[in-house]
Amino acid sequence: MCDVCNKAFSRQKNLITHQRIHTSERSYTCDVCNKAFSHKSSLITHQRIHKGERPYMCDVCRKAFSQHSSLVAHQRIHSGERPYTCEVCNKAFNQQSNLISHQRIHTGERPHACYVCNKAFSDKNSLIKHSRIHTGERPYTCNVCNKAFSSQSNLISHQRIHTGERPYRCDVCNKAFSDTSSLIKHLRIHTGERPYSCGECNKAFSQQNILIRHQRIHTGERPYACDVCNKAFNAKIILIRHQRIHTGERPYACNVCNKAFTQQSHLISHERVHSGERPYVCDMCNKAFIDKSSLIKHTRIH
Repeated sequence: MCDVCNKAFSRQKNLITHQRIHTSERSYTCDVCNKAFSHKSSLITHQRIHKGERPYMCDVCRKAFSQHSSLVAHQRIHSGERPYTCEVCNKAFNQQSNLISHQRIHTGERPHACYVCNKAFSDKNSLIKHSRIHTGERPYTCNVCNKAFSSQSNLISHQRIHTGERPYRCDVCNKAFSDTSSLIKHLRIHTGERPYSCGECNKAFSQQNILIRHQRIHTGERPYACDVCNKAFNAKIILIRHQRIHTGERPYACNVCNKAFTQQSHLISHERVHSGERPYVCDMCNKAFIDKSSLIKHTRIH
């Protein structure tokens, strides 16, 4: 029996291995990168990174893995098995780690904190992505325009600018989107859902990033600074748009007349010149406009 946590074992060898959790002892060191491990089996598994060894192969798609547990988790993609179920909302997952991360939605736990700004996250991957704000690291590069991104998902979404692919479609108005998060946000236009509420003024928002940006009105925080003129902004997207003043970049081009814009919203408004679409309608006289700002100016007549 462990004299720290009273956990019991059938063999003394297992007890000795377990006690390293409490002592933080790491007796097994990799002779390539000097990373240390508390279990010999963990060292053996780690060394496969350096050797490129992947002894566990999926018999369906032939994809290979360095760990047996990774193979087992992968095979659930083919079988559809989701053995790990949340006891709060019954959502099921194919990996226990995904369930543990999910459960933090209910508990509010955020155990992974940024060492620079102390912002906390529910999973390690989110922390890694966030830390790239401070380091400036952008390891994912577009092979068409060489634009670099801090996350693979952002690169995949960006590449659809070049391909024109919009695989996610709204079942209410048939509008199509290049990524699933944009579709989810768009659907709230139809449902009126505003799940993110400010703790200071109770104003509610349809998107979490808009809430975070709004909260900086109360705190005065402007964490995104231009490295050319040092002007600071409360949102990263506003900084990116601002930097195009210095670079002259206009990444959003009309596929009808090739006119280019610094912001996607400006391109969308411009395209309505060609399509004739006027989605913003005055509720007093039914006059329609191609953009919201024109409607707001018009309503002042009334």
